Amino acid sequence: MRAYFYNEQDNSDPREPHEFIPSSPVTPEELAQIGVLYWHIQNNEDQENEINRVAKERSYKNRDTITCSKEGLGDLYESKLKSFFEEHLHEDEEIRFILDGSGYFDVRDQGDRWIRIAVSPGDLIVLPAGIYHRFTLDTNDYIKALRLFKEEPKWTPINRPADDNPHRIHYLNSITLPTIS
Repeated sequence: MRAYFYNEQDNSDPREPHEFIPSSPVTPEELAQIGVLYWHIQNNEDQENEINRVAKERSYKNRDTITCSKEGLGDLYESKLKSFFEEHLHEDEEIRFILDGSGYFDVRDQGDRWIRIAVSPGDLIVLPAGIYHRFTLDTNDYIKALRLFKEEPKWTPINRPADDNPHRIHYLNSITLPTIS
């Protein structure tokens, strides 16, 4: 996982890195201040045990896999990517363990700036309920991820603005107040 502030002045394809030069990195500790959790789980014989440990600690009961690619999404590819990249929140955590490929999760910090999180195999990321975020593939146009859920999945994105949503209010009240520099 690599996180950095997203260069909004760059109007190129969203699948491009959109990274400032020089880069403006964000650490896992800074992500934790806004409720984003991260683990890297090595691809070895203990990988499943480690995923199961995290799932048990966080009360994730269900799981499935998703493949985001032209082949995996078929005719829905363009519309799905467009909808994933719309700024939104969910009323549940969004948990992804990257099995193969790569992509980007973008999240808003306390100052309403985008942070881009580049994920690749072995990365496990948790976005808290109520955080504004979006997702896109990178230029490889392929990612396969294990999705974990506390209950049955709720995939209803609530597009911004949703500042009166109770999950958004709870999220804002739960994060660390200092902004990331």
